[in-house]
Amino acid sequence: MTAHAARAHSLLGASKAAQWINCPPSARLQEHIPDTRSAFADEGTLAHELSENKLERRLMICNSKQREQLDKELEKIQANEFYGPEMEKAISEYCEIVEERYMEARARTADAVMLLEERLDFSEWVPNGYGTGDVVLIADGVMEIIDLKYGKGVPVSAFDNSQMRLYALGAWSAYNFLYDIREIRMTIVQPRLDSVSSDTMTVDELLAWAEDIVMPAAALADAGEGEHKAGEHCRWCKVKGNCRARADQNMAALAYEFKEPALLSLEEVGSILTIAEQLQAWAKDVQGFAFDQAKSGQRVPGWKLVEGRSNRVITDKEAVKVKLEAAAIDSDYYLKPQELLGIGDLEKKIGKKELAVLIGDLILKPQGKPVLVVETDKRPELNSVENDFDGEEFET
Repeated sequence: MTAHAARAHSLLGASKAAQWINCPPSARLQEHIPDTRSAFADEGTLAHELSENKLERRLMICNSKQREQLDKELEKIQANEFYGPEMEKAISEYCEIVEERYMEARARTADAVMLLEERLDFSEWVPNGYGTGDVVLIADGVMEIIDLKYGKGVPVSAFDNSQMRLYALGAWSAYNFLYDIREIRMTIVQPRLDSVSSDTMTVDELLAWAEDIVMPAAALADAGEGEHKAGEHCRWCKVKGNCRARADQNMAALAYEFKEPALLSLEEVGSILTIAEQLQAWAKDVQGFAFDQAKSGQRVPGWKLVEGRSNRVITDKEAVKVKLEAAAIDSDYYLKPQELLGIGDLEKKIGKKELAVLIGDLILKPQGKPVLVVETDKRPELNSVENDFDGEEFET
């Protein structure tokens, strides 16, 4: 099993198809910006590795050596910090769905094939275009592509899904000469949202989409040309925080014209709420970009990086208890059940000045996390650059 996180990605890959089809120049704009990993991405990667392991055990013919290797891989997966009962349950449900669909395919075609984590090449339509399909079920009549989405923050539908359609193109291109494939079903399973969605196209419809929509967009994207266009596809774009097209779209939304009467109608309120949500998401992305620039030493006109808030911490709780006991302070004033009270509560019980005299040398107020604020803020500006904050978590 190839490590999922280590796999190469195509510039015009399937996973970013919604971006480069709708906004062709975005592909080259992001080309040299490094990918960033998140805990959610690492969790999703582990879920895919677990699903592959389970499906191989469940539906593939394995010899003793292969079974031993699967056992070792499973032990490694189960030792990962992201593995737990929730993942085990979700992936088991996903595997049951895959098994059910595979049995349906075998009922139609005795020699139906199931491919796991298959590299799918659609470069006939997209320059150097390829991606990895989680599950491909190949049979006469209907070929099915099944994709696992482990995340639960953003619902994903298979309907009109360009990523799934590109996977379908790659699978059809590789296997249409072996099977009589007339339709392609594309299914997305989000087990933690109890969601299973499918979309079906005829092969002719898929090929027409590829020629009319994909090929022109791919040619523009590969050349770094075409029109910049903002939309829902901006969600995962690496330049969404400083994209001019997105800024223009959102600034245009600010020009919403209010009409008489003096009070807004519910229709107007509904429109404004939609605009506000869009503006909030955009503003957060712009702020994140500006913060990253300021953290790396770049000046953002009108803004500066300052020390954020921090809370005082007791450096040695046992030493504090010894000192308070020696001062004959009733333990109810400074102890929680099996835990020392926080500094604020200690001050309330004992008194701020008294506490400072007793344990002031055991209280540390750490440096606050950097936070980006307007230039008129009274706090002094920090002059540090990114390397000064290695290992720190930042507020935005």
